[in-house]
Amino acid sequence: MLAAVLLAAAALATTGLLTHARPADVAIVLGNTVLPGGQPSPRLAARLDRAHDCYAAKQCRILFVSGGVDPAGADEATVMRGYLLARGVPNDRIVTDSAGNNSWATARHASDYMREHGYTRALVVTQYFHVPRTMLALRRHGVADVSGGYPRFFEWRDIYSTFRELPAMAWYALRPL
Repeated sequence: MLAAVLLAAAALATTGLLTHARPADVAIVLGNTVLPGGQPSPRLAARLDRAHDCYAAKQCRILFVSGGVDPAGADEATVMRGYLLARGVPNDRIVTDSAGNNSWATARHASDYMREHGYTRALVVTQYFHVPRTMLALRRHGVADVSGGYPRFFEWRDIYSTFRELPAMAWYALRPL
């Protein structure tokens, strides 16, 4: 049993690490911790820097930033927008989703936005271990052309997070729309 879990975790991490970012209409950036001073955590800043690089290289036209509002009242998506504006991304190229409380909600909101605007290609920007589940969620919500990109950022908690992804991946594969 342990060997199967270790193998599944390794396969999931490898899948995320080997996913290549392709040009997309929309880069979907998943939220993460906002520090008490209102700045993105290093993990979130790394995601935003990766999305900015995509935009600067003209690999995506729109940056869809999605996150929730934490118990202290910090709106992840608003903080993400501010960070990208400070990096020079034009306001009209950033779409803010403050109701992306989890990856499933982000996928639902992003796919709705894409359909409304005639976009078909998405690039998921999150941590490498989270890329496969987010891509699955987008596909389940009707976005067929999805690739993934991740920042070169590692924390020791990524090991725990990789194992946590296993039951979450199974749930996303089976849960009803």
